[in-house]
Amino acid sequence: MAAPEDSGKRRASVFSDPNPVPNSLFGEILDWMLAPLLLVWPISVAVTHHVAERIADQAYDHVLVEHLDRVLNHVKTTPTGIQVTLPPPRPPAVDDQADRQYYQVALAEGELIAGSPDVPPLKGGDERALGTTHFRNGYLQGEVVRIAYRLLPSPDDARPILVQVAETRNQRKALSSRIISGVLFPQFAIIPIAVVLVWFGLTRGLAPLARLQALIRRRRPDDLSPIDLNSAPEELQPILAAMNDLMARLQDNLQAQQRFIAAAAHQLKTPLTGLKTQTELALREADHQQLHEYLHRIATGVDRAAHLTHQLLRLARAEASHDSAQPMERVDLETLVREIMGRWVSRALERNIDLGFESHDKVAPAALVFGVPLLLSEMIDNLIDNAIKYTPSGGHVTVRLRSDRTPVLEIEDSGIGIPVAERERIFERFYRILGTDAEGSGLGLAIVREIADLHRVRIELRDNPAGKGTLFRLHFPAVAKVETDAGADA
Repeated sequence: MAAPEDSGKRRASVFSDPNPVPNSLFGEILDWMLAPLLLVWPISVAVTHHVAERIADQAYDHVLVEHLDRVLNHVKTTPTGIQVTLPPPRPPAVDDQADRQYYQVALAEGELIAGSPDVPPLKGGDERALGTTHFRNGYLQGEVVRIAYRLLPSPDDARPILVQVAETRNQRKALSSRIISGVLFPQFAIIPIAVVLVWFGLTRGLAPLARLQALIRRRRPDDLSPIDLNSAPEELQPILAAMNDLMARLQDNLQAQQRFIAAAAHQLKTPLTGLKTQTELALREADHQQLHEYLHRIATGVDRAAHLTHQLLRLARAEASHDSAQPMERVDLETLVREIMGRWVSRALERNIDLGFESHDKVAPAALVFGVPLLLSEMIDNLIDNAIKYTPSGGHVTVRLRSDRTPVLEIEDSGIGIPVAERERIFERFYRILGTDAEGSGLGLAIVREIADLHRVRIELRDNPAGKGTLFRLHFPAVAKVETDAGADA
Protein backbone atom coordinates (compact mmCIF):
# COMPACT_ATOMS: atom_id res chain seq x y z
CA MET A 1 0.00 0.00 0.00
CA ALA A 2 3.00 2.31 0.22
CA ALA A 3 3.58 2.44 -3.51
CA PRO A 4 0.67 4.80 -4.36
CA GLU A 5 1.73 7.26 -1.64
CA ASP A 6 5.33 7.24 -2.84
CA SER A 7 4.30 7.70 -6.45
CA GLY A 8 2.23 10.74 -5.49
CA LYS A 9 5.34 12.39 -4.06
CA ARG A 10 7.38 12.07 -7.22
CA ARG A 11 8.10 15.22 -9.19
CA ALA A 12 5.53 15.75 -11.91
CA SER A 13 6.90 15.43 -15.43
CA VAL A 14 5.70 16.77 -18.75
CA PHE A 15 5.95 13.23 -20.09
CA SER A 16 3.55 11.65 -17.59
CA ASP A 17 0.93 14.31 -16.87
CA PRO A 18 -0.65 16.65 -19.42
CA ASN A 19 -1.36 19.19 -16.66
CA PRO A 20 1.49 18.75 -14.18
CA VAL A 21 1.84 20.60 -10.90
CA PRO A 22 5.60 21.16 -10.73
CA ASN A 23 7.29 20.46 -7.41
CA SER A 24 10.62 21.61 -8.82
CA LEU A 25 10.98 24.66 -11.00
CA PHE A 26 14.44 23.45 -12.04
CA GLY A 27 13.07 20.05 -13.11
CA GLU A 28 10.10 21.63 -14.89
CA ILE A 29 12.31 23.92 -16.98
CA LEU A 30 14.70 21.04 -17.71
CA ASP A 31 11.80 18.87 -18.85
CA TRP A 32 10.46 21.51 -21.21
CA MET A 33 13.93 22.10 -22.65
CA LEU A 34 14.73 18.42 -23.21
CA ALA A 35 11.27 17.37 -24.42
CA PRO A 36 11.43 19.46 -27.63
CA LEU A 37 14.98 18.18 -28.19
CA LEU A 38 13.79 14.57 -28.05
CA LEU A 39 10.91 15.39 -30.38
CA VAL A 40 13.11 17.26 -32.86
CA TRP A 41 15.74 14.48 -32.97
CA PRO A 42 13.69 12.02 -35.12
CA ILE A 43 12.59 14.89 -37.35
CA SER A 44 16.23 15.91 -37.75
CA VAL A 45 17.18 12.35 -38.72
CA ALA A 46 14.39 12.21 -41.34
CA VAL A 47 15.28 15.61 -42.79
CA THR A 48 18.99 14.74 -42.87
CA HIS A 49 18.22 11.46 -44.68
CA HIS A 50 16.09 13.28 -47.26
CA VAL A 51 18.71 15.98 -47.85
CA ALA A 52 21.48 13.37 -48.11
CA GLU A 53 19.52 11.50 -50.79
CA ARG A 54 18.96 14.72 -52.70
CA ILE A 55 22.67 15.52 -52.58
CA ALA A 56 23.60 12.01 -53.71
CA ASP A 57 21.10 12.17 -56.57
CA GLN A 58 22.42 15.54 -57.72
CA ALA A 59 25.99 14.21 -57.75
CA TYR A 60 25.29 10.96 -59.60
CA ASP A 61 22.60 12.34 -61.90
CA HIS A 62 25.32 14.21 -63.81
CA VAL A 63 27.11 10.90 -64.49
CA LEU A 64 23.81 9.34 -65.48
CA VAL A 65 23.16 12.14 -67.97
CA GLU A 66 26.58 11.60 -69.52
CA HIS A 67 25.73 7.91 -69.95
CA LEU A 68 22.42 8.91 -71.53
CA ASP A 69 24.24 11.24 -73.95
CA ARG A 70 26.56 8.40 -74.98
CA VAL A 71 23.60 6.18 -75.73
CA LEU A 72 21.92 8.98 -77.71
CA ASN A 73 25.06 9.35 -79.83
CA HIS A 74 24.54 5.79 -81.03
CA VAL A 75 20.89 6.28 -81.92
CA LYS A 76 20.38 7.30 -85.56
CA THR A 77 17.15 8.06 -87.34
CA THR A 78 17.12 7.18 -91.05
CA PRO A 79 14.37 7.18 -93.65
CA THR A 80 14.24 3.42 -93.31
CA GLY A 81 13.92 3.46 -89.46
CA ILE A 82 15.91 3.76 -86.25
CA GLN A 83 19.42 2.37 -86.00
CA VAL A 84 21.18 1.65 -82.68
CA THR A 85 24.89 0.90 -82.94
CA LEU A 86 25.43 0.13 -79.23
CA PRO A 87 26.60 -3.35 -78.30
CA PRO A 88 24.13 -5.51 -76.36
CA PRO A 89 24.02 -4.96 -72.55
CA ARG A 90 26.78 -6.61 -70.60
CA PRO A 91 25.90 -8.97 -67.77
CA PRO A 92 25.82 -7.33 -64.31
CA ALA A 93 29.03 -7.12 -62.31
CA VAL A 94 29.63 -9.47 -59.43
CA ASP A 95 30.56 -6.66 -57.01
CA ASP A 96 27.42 -5.71 -55.10
CA GLN A 97 28.83 -2.29 -54.27
CA ALA A 98 29.23 -1.31 -57.92
CA ASP A 99 26.21 0.12 -59.69
CA ARG A 100 24.77 -1.73 -62.69
CA GLN A 101 23.65 0.31 -65.66
CA TYR A 102 21.00 -0.53 -68.23
CA TYR A 103 19.86 1.22 -71.39
CA GLN A 104 16.80 0.95 -73.53
CA VAL A 105 15.70 2.40 -76.83
CA ALA A 106 12.00 1.95 -77.50
CA LEU A 107 8.95 3.65 -78.82
CA ALA A 108 6.99 5.63 -76.23
CA GLU A 109 4.17 3.10 -76.37
CA GLY A 110 6.55 0.35 -75.21
CA GLU A 111 7.81 -1.38 -78.39
CA LEU A 112 11.44 -2.32 -77.71
CA ILE A 113 14.04 -1.33 -80.32
CA ALA A 114 17.30 -2.11 -78.48
CA GLY A 115 18.69 -2.59 -74.99
CA SER A 116 17.28 -4.17 -71.85
CA PRO A 117 13.59 -5.05 -71.92
CA ASP A 118 13.38 -4.85 -68.10
CA VAL A 119 13.69 -1.07 -67.90
CA PRO A 120 10.17 0.04 -66.86
CA PRO A 121 8.15 2.00 -69.42
CA LEU A 122 6.73 5.48 -68.87
CA LYS A 123 3.67 5.91 -66.67
CA GLY A 124 0.81 8.28 -66.99
CA GLY A 125 2.23 10.98 -64.76
CA ASP A 126 5.78 11.04 -66.15
CA GLU A 127 7.11 14.07 -68.03
CA ARG A 128 6.85 13.76 -71.84
CA ALA A 129 8.41 16.95 -73.17
CA LEU A 130 10.49 16.20 -76.28
CA GLY A 131 14.25 16.87 -76.27
CA THR A 132 14.49 17.39 -72.49
CA THR A 133 16.21 15.08 -70.02
CA HIS A 134 13.94 13.87 -67.21
CA PHE A 135 14.55 11.76 -64.12
CA ARG A 136 12.40 9.26 -62.26
CA ASN A 137 12.72 6.33 -59.89
CA GLY A 138 11.58 2.82 -60.71
CA TYR A 139 12.08 -0.89 -60.05
CA LEU A 140 14.20 -3.18 -62.19
CA GLN A 141 14.70 -6.85 -61.32
CA GLY A 142 13.57 -6.19 -57.76
CA GLU A 143 15.89 -3.25 -57.17
CA VAL A 144 15.24 0.48 -56.95
CA VAL A 145 16.91 2.25 -59.87
CA ARG A 146 17.41 5.84 -60.94
CA ILE A 147 16.30 6.43 -64.53
CA ALA A 148 17.27 9.26 -66.87
CA TYR A 149 15.28 9.43 -70.11
CA ARG A 150 14.72 11.64 -73.10
CA LEU A 151 12.01 11.61 -75.77
CA LEU A 152 13.10 12.16 -79.39
CA PRO A 153 10.89 12.85 -82.39
CA SER A 154 10.51 9.91 -84.74
CA PRO A 155 11.09 10.20 -88.52
CA ASP A 156 7.37 10.04 -89.28
CA ASP A 157 6.37 12.24 -86.24
CA ALA A 158 3.88 9.61 -85.18
CA ARG A 159 5.40 7.95 -82.12
CA PRO A 160 8.31 9.56 -80.21
CA ILE A 161 11.41 7.54 -79.45
CA LEU A 162 12.14 6.87 -75.78
CA VAL A 163 15.80 6.56 -74.78
CA GLN A 164 16.33 5.50 -71.15
CA VAL A 165 19.34 4.82 -68.96
CA ALA A 166 18.82 3.09 -65.57
CA GLU A 167 21.31 2.75 -62.76
CA THR A 168 21.11 0.97 -59.43
CA ARG A 169 21.46 3.12 -56.28
CA ASN A 170 24.29 1.36 -54.42
CA GLN A 171 26.80 4.19 -54.72
CA ARG A 172 24.08 6.76 -54.04
CA LYS A 173 23.14 4.91 -50.86
CA ALA A 174 26.79 4.74 -49.85
CA LEU A 175 27.22 8.51 -50.35
CA SER A 176 23.96 9.22 -48.53
CA SER A 177 25.07 7.03 -45.60
CA ARG A 178 28.40 8.85 -45.38
CA ILE A 179 26.60 12.21 -45.32
CA ILE A 180 24.16 11.04 -42.65
CA SER A 181 26.89 9.57 -40.47
CA GLY A 182 28.98 12.71 -40.91
CA VAL A 183 26.08 14.88 -39.73
CA LEU A 184 24.42 12.72 -37.09
CA PHE A 185 27.37 11.16 -35.33
CA PRO A 186 28.70 14.52 -34.10
CA GLN A 187 25.24 15.19 -32.69
CA PHE A 188 25.58 12.19 -30.40
CA ALA A 189 28.53 13.98 -28.82
CA ILE A 190 26.90 17.42 -28.95
CA ILE A 191 23.66 16.40 -27.22
CA PRO A 192 25.27 15.26 -23.92
CA ILE A 193 27.40 18.40 -23.96
CA ALA A 194 24.25 20.47 -24.57
CA VAL A 195 22.48 18.74 -21.65
CA VAL A 196 25.41 19.49 -19.36
CA LEU A 197 25.51 23.11 -20.50
CA VAL A 198 21.74 23.44 -20.00
CA TRP A 199 22.08 21.96 -16.51
CA PHE A 200 24.88 24.37 -15.70
CA GLY A 201 22.99 27.31 -17.20
CA LEU A 202 19.84 26.53 -15.24
CA THR A 203 21.84 26.19 -12.05
CA ARG A 204 23.41 29.60 -12.61
CA GLY A 205 20.13 31.11 -13.84
CA LEU A 206 18.20 29.98 -10.76
CA ALA A 207 20.91 31.07 -8.35
CA PRO A 208 19.03 34.35 -7.59
CA LEU A 209 16.19 32.23 -6.19
CA ALA A 210 18.58 30.63 -3.72
CA ARG A 211 19.96 34.05 -2.73
CA LEU A 212 16.43 35.39 -2.29
CA GLN A 213 15.53 32.38 -0.15
CA ALA A 214 18.57 32.97 2.05
CA LEU A 215 17.67 36.67 2.32
CA ILE A 216 14.11 35.89 3.45
CA ARG A 217 15.29 33.22 5.91
CA ARG A 218 17.64 35.73 7.56
CA ARG A 219 14.80 38.17 8.25
CA ARG A 220 13.44 38.43 11.77
CA PRO A 221 9.92 37.07 12.34
CA ASP A 222 8.62 40.59 13.07
CA ASP A 223 10.36 42.17 10.06
CA LEU A 224 7.57 42.93 7.55
CA SER A 225 9.46 45.61 5.67
CA PRO A 226 9.22 45.38 1.86
CA ILE A 227 11.82 43.44 -0.09
CA ASP A 228 13.92 45.55 -2.46
CA LEU A 229 12.67 44.76 -5.97
CA ASN A 230 15.87 46.00 -7.59
CA SER A 231 17.84 43.20 -5.95
CA ALA A 232 15.77 40.51 -7.73
CA PRO A 233 15.58 39.47 -11.40
CA GLU A 234 12.91 41.11 -13.52
CA GLU A 235 10.85 37.88 -13.72
CA LEU A 236 10.63 37.67 -9.90
CA GLN A 237 9.68 41.30 -9.34
CA PRO A 238 5.89 40.77 -9.82
CA ILE A 239 5.96 37.95 -7.24
CA LEU A 240 7.98 40.06 -4.81
CA ALA A 241 5.64 43.01 -5.38
CA ALA A 242 2.70 40.75 -4.44
CA MET A 243 4.64 39.56 -1.36
CA ASN A 244 5.37 43.17 -0.39
CA ASP A 245 1.69 43.98 -0.72
CA LEU A 246 0.81 40.96 1.44
CA MET A 247 3.36 42.00 4.09
CA ALA A 248 1.97 45.54 4.04
CA ARG A 249 -1.50 44.17 4.74
CA LEU A 250 -0.10 41.98 7.50
CA GLN A 251 1.65 45.04 8.94
CA ASP A 252 -1.66 46.93 8.89
CA ASN A 253 -3.33 44.01 10.67
CA LEU A 254 -0.63 43.88 13.33
CA GLN A 255 -0.82 47.62 13.85
CA ALA A 256 -4.61 47.42 14.11
CA GLN A 257 -4.30 44.67 16.71
CA GLN A 258 -1.70 46.65 18.63
CA ARG A 259 -3.90 49.76 18.54
CA PHE A 260 -6.87 47.72 19.69
CA ILE A 261 -4.93 46.17 22.58
CA ALA A 262 -3.52 49.54 23.61
CA ALA A 263 -6.92 51.25 23.35
CA ALA A 264 -8.70 48.44 25.19
CA ALA A 265 -6.10 48.41 27.98
CA HIS A 266 -6.25 52.20 28.34
CA GLN A 267 -10.00 52.66 28.12
CA LEU A 268 -11.06 49.64 30.16
CA LYS A 269 -8.67 50.47 32.97
CA THR A 270 -10.71 53.45 34.23
CA PRO A 271 -14.18 51.80 34.39
CA LEU A 272 -12.73 48.60 35.86
CA THR A 273 -10.94 50.62 38.55
CA GLY A 274 -14.22 52.45 39.32
CA LEU A 275 -16.11 49.16 39.49
CA LYS A 276 -13.55 47.74 41.88
CA THR A 277 -13.77 50.84 44.11
CA GLN A 278 -17.58 50.79 44.16
CA THR A 279 -17.56 47.06 44.91
CA GLU A 280 -15.16 47.51 47.84
CA LEU A 281 -17.34 50.30 49.23
CA ALA A 282 -20.46 48.17 48.83
CA LEU A 283 -18.83 45.29 50.70
CA ARG A 284 -18.11 47.55 53.68
CA GLU A 285 -21.50 49.27 53.67
CA ALA A 286 -24.16 48.16 56.19
CA ASP A 287 -26.84 50.70 55.27
CA HIS A 288 -29.24 49.07 52.79
CA GLN A 289 -30.12 52.34 51.08
CA GLN A 290 -26.47 53.29 50.59
CA LEU A 291 -25.71 49.72 49.47
CA HIS A 292 -28.47 49.99 46.86
CA GLU A 293 -26.90 53.23 45.58
CA TYR A 294 -23.49 51.57 45.29
CA LEU A 295 -25.04 48.64 43.41
CA HIS A 296 -26.79 51.08 41.06
CA ARG A 297 -23.44 52.77 40.36
CA ILE A 298 -21.87 49.34 39.76
CA ALA A 299 -24.62 48.47 37.26
CA THR A 300 -24.15 51.80 35.49
CA GLY A 301 -20.38 51.20 35.32
CA VAL A 302 -20.92 47.70 33.92
CA ASP A 303 -23.17 49.17 31.23
CA ARG A 304 -20.52 51.72 30.33
CA ALA A 305 -17.80 49.08 30.25
CA ALA A 306 -19.97 46.81 28.09
CA HIS A 307 -20.72 49.68 25.70
CA LEU A 308 -17.03 50.58 25.51
CA THR A 309 -16.07 46.96 24.86
CA HIS A 310 -18.70 46.70 22.16
CA GLN A 311 -17.40 49.88 20.50
CA LEU A 312 -13.81 48.66 20.68
CA LEU A 313 -14.76 45.39 19.03
CA ARG A 314 -16.65 47.28 16.34
CA LEU A 315 -13.62 49.46 15.68
CA ALA A 316 -11.31 46.43 15.51
CA ARG A 317 -13.62 44.69 13.08
CA ALA A 318 -13.94 47.81 10.92
CA GLU A 319 -10.23 48.57 10.66
CA ALA A 320 -8.89 45.02 10.37
CA SER A 321 -7.92 44.42 6.75
CA HIS A 322 -9.05 40.79 6.85
CA ASP A 323 -12.61 42.00 7.30
CA SER A 324 -12.26 43.91 4.06
CA ALA A 325 -11.77 40.52 2.42
CA GLN A 326 -15.33 39.56 3.40
CA PRO A 327 -17.36 39.00 0.25
CA MET A 328 -19.04 42.23 -0.77
CA GLU A 329 -22.46 42.15 -2.34
CA ARG A 330 -25.15 44.39 -3.73
CA VAL A 331 -27.11 45.96 -0.86
CA ASP A 332 -30.47 47.72 -1.11
CA LEU A 333 -29.64 50.80 0.94
CA GLU A 334 -33.27 51.80 1.48
CA THR A 335 -34.22 48.39 2.86
CA LEU A 336 -31.16 48.38 5.11
CA VAL A 337 -31.89 51.87 6.48
CA ARG A 338 -35.53 51.01 7.19
CA GLU A 339 -34.45 47.94 9.19
CA ILE A 340 -31.97 50.05 11.18
CA MET A 341 -34.55 52.76 11.87
CA GLY A 342 -36.86 50.18 13.43
CA ARG A 343 -34.22 49.42 16.06
CA TRP A 344 -33.96 53.07 17.17
CA VAL A 345 -37.64 53.97 17.49
CA SER A 346 -37.91 52.97 21.15
CA ARG A 347 -34.70 54.84 22.05
CA ALA A 348 -35.98 57.99 20.31
CA LEU A 349 -39.34 57.73 22.12
CA GLU A 350 -37.58 57.42 25.48
CA ARG A 351 -35.75 60.69 24.83
CA ASN A 352 -38.83 62.38 23.31
CA ILE A 353 -37.12 62.82 19.96
CA ASP A 354 -38.93 62.86 16.62
CA LEU A 355 -37.19 60.21 14.51
CA GLY A 356 -38.18 60.19 10.83
CA PHE A 357 -37.16 58.70 7.50
CA GLU A 358 -37.56 60.38 4.12
CA SER A 359 -37.19 58.73 0.72
CA HIS A 360 -38.38 59.43 -2.80
CA ASP A 361 -39.68 56.90 -5.29
CA LYS A 362 -37.12 57.97 -7.87
CA VAL A 363 -34.38 56.97 -5.44
CA ALA A 364 -35.37 53.31 -5.30
CA PRO A 365 -33.76 52.18 -8.59
CA ALA A 366 -30.51 53.95 -7.64
CA ALA A 367 -30.42 52.88 -3.97
CA LEU A 368 -28.17 49.88 -4.61
CA VAL A 369 -24.69 50.03 -3.09
CA PHE A 370 -21.85 47.52 -3.03
CA GLY A 371 -20.44 46.52 0.33
CA VAL A 372 -20.53 44.36 3.43
CA PRO A 373 -24.04 44.61 4.93
CA LEU A 374 -22.86 44.13 8.54
CA LEU A 375 -20.31 46.95 8.32
CA LEU A 376 -22.69 49.29 6.50
CA SER A 377 -25.27 48.64 9.23
CA GLU A 378 -22.72 49.50 11.94
CA MET A 379 -21.77 52.73 10.17
CA ILE A 380 -25.38 53.91 9.92
CA ASP A 381 -26.10 52.70 13.48
CA ASN A 382 -23.31 54.84 14.89
CA LEU A 383 -24.42 57.94 13.02
CA ILE A 384 -28.03 57.58 14.24
CA ASP A 385 -26.81 56.81 17.77
CA ASN A 386 -24.59 59.90 17.69
CA ALA A 387 -27.47 62.07 16.42
CA ILE A 388 -29.92 60.87 19.09
CA LYS A 389 -27.30 61.11 21.84
CA TYR A 390 -26.51 64.79 21.19
CA THR A 391 -30.06 65.94 20.41
CA PRO A 392 -31.98 67.37 23.39
CA SER A 393 -35.47 66.24 24.34
CA GLY A 394 -38.10 67.58 21.97
CA GLY A 395 -35.70 67.71 19.02
CA HIS A 396 -35.79 65.77 15.82
CA VAL A 397 -33.52 63.39 13.89
CA THR A 398 -34.22 62.84 10.19
CA VAL A 399 -32.64 60.14 8.01
CA ARG A 400 -32.98 61.02 4.35
CA LEU A 401 -32.16 58.94 1.27
CA ARG A 402 -31.90 60.66 -2.09
CA SER A 403 -30.08 60.31 -5.37
CA ASP A 404 -27.46 62.61 -6.87
CA ARG A 405 -26.42 60.28 -9.76
CA THR A 406 -25.30 57.95 -6.95
CA PRO A 407 -27.02 57.19 -3.62
CA VAL A 408 -26.72 59.89 -0.93
CA LEU A 409 -27.65 59.23 2.71
CA GLU A 410 -28.21 62.17 5.10
CA ILE A 411 -28.55 62.07 8.91
CA GLU A 412 -29.83 65.41 10.13
CA ASP A 413 -30.35 66.38 13.80
CA SER A 414 -31.33 69.44 15.77
CA GLY A 415 -28.69 68.87 18.43
CA ILE A 416 -25.90 70.99 19.84
CA GLY A 417 -23.99 71.17 16.54
CA ILE A 418 -20.28 70.73 15.88
CA PRO A 419 -17.95 73.74 15.64
CA VAL A 420 -16.15 74.07 12.31
CA ALA A 421 -12.74 73.95 14.02
CA GLU A 422 -13.50 70.53 15.50
CA ARG A 423 -15.15 68.83 12.52
CA GLU A 424 -12.00 66.99 11.49
CA ARG A 425 -11.01 65.91 14.99
CA ILE A 426 -14.35 64.30 15.83
CA PHE A 427 -13.32 61.30 13.70
CA GLU A 428 -10.28 60.69 15.91
CA ARG A 429 -10.45 57.92 18.46
CA PHE A 430 -11.57 58.81 21.99
CA TYR A 431 -11.99 62.46 21.00
CA ARG A 432 -15.01 64.17 22.52
CA ILE A 433 -16.12 67.78 22.26
CA LEU A 434 -15.66 69.64 25.52
CA GLY A 435 -18.75 70.95 27.26
CA THR A 436 -21.04 68.05 26.37
CA ASP A 437 -22.56 65.90 29.08
CA ALA A 438 -23.66 63.03 26.81
CA GLU A 439 -22.18 59.69 27.66
CA GLY A 440 -19.93 58.06 25.08
CA SER A 441 -16.61 56.42 24.39
CA GLY A 442 -15.42 58.70 21.60
CA LEU A 443 -15.21 55.74 19.19
CA GLY A 444 -18.48 55.98 17.26
CA LEU A 445 -17.35 58.40 14.57
CA ALA A 446 -13.94 56.72 14.33
CA ILE A 447 -15.80 53.52 13.43
CA VAL A 448 -17.83 55.47 10.87
CA ARG A 449 -14.66 56.80 9.23
CA GLU A 450 -13.03 53.33 9.06
CA ILE A 451 -16.08 51.74 7.43
CA ALA A 452 -16.58 54.67 5.06
CA ASP A 453 -12.97 54.46 3.88
CA LEU A 454 -13.37 50.74 3.31
CA HIS A 455 -16.45 51.29 1.11
CA ARG A 456 -15.08 54.43 -0.62
CA VAL A 457 -17.86 56.52 0.90
CA ARG A 458 -17.22 60.27 1.05
CA ILE A 459 -18.44 61.92 4.28
CA GLU A 460 -19.57 65.54 4.18
CA LEU A 461 -20.27 67.38 7.45
CA ARG A 462 -22.43 70.55 7.41
CA ASP A 463 -24.61 72.63 9.65
CA ASN A 464 -28.28 71.78 9.68
CA PRO A 465 -29.78 74.00 6.94
CA ALA A 466 -33.05 74.20 8.92
CA GLY A 467 -31.36 75.73 11.97
CA LYS A 468 -29.30 74.46 14.87
CA GLY A 469 -27.79 71.01 14.57
CA THR A 470 -25.62 68.92 12.29
CA LEU A 471 -26.01 67.26 8.89
CA PHE A 472 -23.93 64.20 8.01
CA ARG A 473 -24.04 63.51 4.26
CA LEU A 474 -22.68 60.20 2.91
CA HIS A 475 -21.93 59.97 -0.84
CA PHE A 476 -21.82 56.35 -1.97
CA PRO A 477 -19.89 55.43 -5.15
CA ALA A 478 -21.51 53.83 -8.18
CA VAL A 479 -22.07 50.08 -7.81
CA ALA A 480 -20.36 49.24 -11.12
CA LYS A 481 -17.18 51.13 -10.16
CA VAL A 482 -16.86 49.46 -6.76
CA GLU A 483 -17.52 46.01 -8.25
CA THR A 484 -14.84 46.63 -10.88
CA ASP A 485 -12.32 47.81 -8.28
CA ALA A 486 -13.14 44.87 -5.99
CA GLY A 487 -12.63 42.43 -8.88
CA ALA A 488 -9.29 44.03 -9.71
CA ASP A 489 -8.15 43.79 -6.08
CA ALA A 490 -9.15 40.12 -5.97
